[in-house]
Amino acid sequence: MTDLCLRSKAVHGYDPDFIAACRHELMVSATSVARGPAQVALAHQGLPVGYCQVIADRRECWLEALFVDPSTIGTGVGRRLFLWSVEAARALGAARMEIASDPGAAAFYRAMGAEDAGEVASGSIPGRKLPRLLMAV
Repeated sequence: MTDLCLRSKAVHGYDPDFIAACRHELMVSATSVARGPAQVALAHQGLPVGYCQVIADRRECWLEALFVDPSTIGTGVGRRLFLWSVEAARALGAARMEIASDPGAAAFYRAMGAEDAGEVASGSIPGRKLPRLLMAV
Protein backbone atom coordinates (compact mmCIF):
# COMPACT_ATOMS: atom_id res chain seq x y z
CA MET A 1 0.00 0.00 0.00
CA THR A 2 2.87 2.38 0.73
CA ASP A 3 4.15 2.00 -2.83
CA LEU A 4 0.67 2.76 -4.19
CA CYS A 5 0.55 5.93 -2.06
CA LEU A 6 3.96 7.05 -3.28
CA ARG A 7 3.07 6.36 -6.95
CA SER A 8 -0.10 8.37 -6.49
CA LYS A 9 1.78 11.27 -4.90
CA ALA A 10 4.29 11.30 -7.75
CA VAL A 11 1.61 12.10 -10.37
CA HIS A 12 1.75 15.70 -9.20
CA GLY A 13 5.20 16.07 -10.77
CA TYR A 14 7.43 15.63 -7.71
CA ASP A 15 11.01 14.50 -8.14
CA PRO A 16 12.36 11.28 -6.54
CA ASP A 17 13.98 13.18 -3.63
CA PHE A 18 10.66 14.81 -2.73
CA ILE A 19 8.85 11.46 -2.86
CA ALA A 20 11.57 9.89 -0.69
CA ALA A 21 11.06 12.68 1.86
CA CYS A 22 7.35 11.79 2.00
CA ARG A 23 7.89 8.04 2.45
CA HIS A 24 7.73 8.01 6.25
CA GLU A 25 4.54 10.08 6.41
CA LEU A 26 2.82 8.02 3.71
CA MET A 27 3.90 4.62 5.02
CA VAL A 28 0.98 2.25 5.54
CA SER A 29 1.71 -0.09 8.43
CA ALA A 30 -0.21 -2.15 10.97
CA THR A 31 0.26 0.73 13.42
CA SER A 32 -1.09 3.37 11.01
CA VAL A 33 -4.05 1.22 9.96
CA ALA A 34 -4.98 0.66 13.62
CA ARG A 35 -5.54 4.43 14.02
CA GLY A 36 -8.85 4.43 12.14
CA PRO A 37 -11.01 2.74 9.53
CA ALA A 38 -9.39 2.16 6.15
CA GLN A 39 -10.64 1.02 2.77
CA VAL A 40 -8.81 -0.56 -0.16
CA ALA A 41 -10.16 -0.40 -3.70
CA LEU A 42 -9.36 -3.48 -5.76
CA ALA A 43 -9.20 -3.91 -9.54
CA HIS A 44 -10.94 -6.83 -11.21
CA GLN A 45 -7.71 -8.81 -10.93
CA GLY A 46 -7.71 -8.30 -7.14
CA LEU A 47 -4.83 -5.81 -7.21
CA PRO A 48 -5.10 -2.72 -4.98
CA VAL A 49 -5.75 0.47 -6.97
CA GLY A 50 -6.74 2.82 -4.15
CA TYR A 51 -6.39 3.37 -0.43
CA CYS A 52 -8.26 5.59 1.98
CA GLN A 53 -8.24 6.09 5.76
CA VAL A 54 -10.18 8.24 8.22
CA ILE A 55 -9.11 9.09 11.76
CA ALA A 56 -11.47 10.52 14.36
CA ASP A 57 -11.21 11.93 17.86
CA ARG A 58 -14.59 12.73 19.39
CA ARG A 59 -16.40 14.90 16.82
CA GLU A 60 -13.21 15.85 14.95
CA CYS A 61 -12.26 13.77 11.95
CA TRP A 62 -9.40 13.79 9.45
CA LEU A 63 -8.99 12.27 6.04
CA GLU A 64 -5.67 10.64 6.81
CA ALA A 65 -5.09 9.19 3.35
CA LEU A 66 -6.69 8.97 -0.06
CA PHE A 67 -4.48 7.69 -2.84
CA VAL A 68 -5.30 6.20 -6.23
CA ASP A 69 -2.96 4.27 -8.50
CA PRO A 70 -2.02 6.48 -11.46
CA SER A 71 -3.35 3.87 -13.92
CA THR A 72 -6.89 4.32 -12.53
CA ILE A 73 -7.07 8.09 -12.05
CA GLY A 74 -10.22 9.35 -13.74
CA THR A 75 -12.09 6.05 -13.44
CA GLY A 76 -14.12 6.89 -10.32
CA VAL A 77 -11.94 5.07 -7.80
CA GLY A 78 -11.04 8.29 -5.96
CA ARG A 79 -14.68 9.41 -5.91
CA ARG A 80 -15.84 6.09 -4.46
CA LEU A 81 -13.11 6.15 -1.82
CA PHE A 82 -13.95 9.75 -0.89
CA LEU A 83 -17.65 8.93 -0.55
CA TRP A 84 -16.67 5.98 1.65
CA SER A 85 -14.58 8.34 3.82
CA VAL A 86 -17.55 10.68 4.30
CA GLU A 87 -19.73 7.76 5.40
CA ALA A 88 -16.98 6.47 7.71
CA ALA A 89 -16.61 9.93 9.28
CA ARG A 90 -20.37 10.14 9.79
CA ALA A 91 -20.42 6.67 11.37
CA LEU A 92 -17.67 7.81 13.76
CA GLY A 93 -19.92 10.66 14.91
CA ALA A 94 -18.05 13.49 13.19
CA ALA A 95 -19.83 16.60 11.96
CA ARG A 96 -17.04 17.50 9.55
CA MET A 97 -13.88 16.04 8.10
CA GLU A 98 -10.62 17.97 7.76
CA ILE A 99 -8.44 17.39 4.71
CA ALA A 100 -4.78 18.40 4.45
CA SER A 101 -4.51 18.15 0.68
CA ASP A 102 -1.66 17.96 -1.73
CA PRO A 103 -1.97 21.16 -3.81
CA GLY A 104 -2.45 19.00 -6.90
CA ALA A 105 -5.42 17.18 -5.36
CA ALA A 106 -7.23 20.17 -3.81
CA ALA A 107 -9.44 20.72 -6.88
CA PHE A 108 -10.72 17.13 -6.56
CA TYR A 109 -11.78 17.70 -2.94
CA ARG A 110 -13.41 21.03 -3.85
CA ALA A 111 -15.36 19.28 -6.62
CA MET A 112 -16.52 16.75 -4.02
CA GLY A 113 -17.90 19.57 -1.85
CA ALA A 114 -15.03 20.41 0.50
CA GLU A 115 -14.39 24.08 1.24
CA ASP A 116 -11.12 25.92 1.70
CA ALA A 117 -10.17 26.63 5.32
CA GLY A 118 -6.62 27.98 5.22
CA GLU A 119 -3.38 26.06 5.27
CA VAL A 120 -1.58 23.46 7.39
CA ALA A 121 2.08 22.54 7.69
CA SER A 122 3.33 19.58 5.72
CA GLY A 123 4.26 16.58 7.84
CA SER A 124 7.11 15.72 5.47
CA ILE A 125 8.67 18.90 4.10
CA PRO A 126 9.67 21.60 6.64
CA GLY A 127 8.31 25.01 5.73
CA ARG A 128 5.87 23.66 3.13
CA LYS A 129 2.20 24.58 3.48
CA LEU A 130 -0.71 22.48 2.26
CA PRO A 131 -4.28 23.50 1.50
CA ARG A 132 -6.64 22.76 4.40
CA LEU A 133 -10.18 21.91 3.40
CA LEU A 134 -13.28 21.03 5.41
CA MET A 135 -16.08 18.71 4.37
CA ALA A 136 -19.41 18.64 6.18
CA VAL A 137 -20.36 15.03 6.82
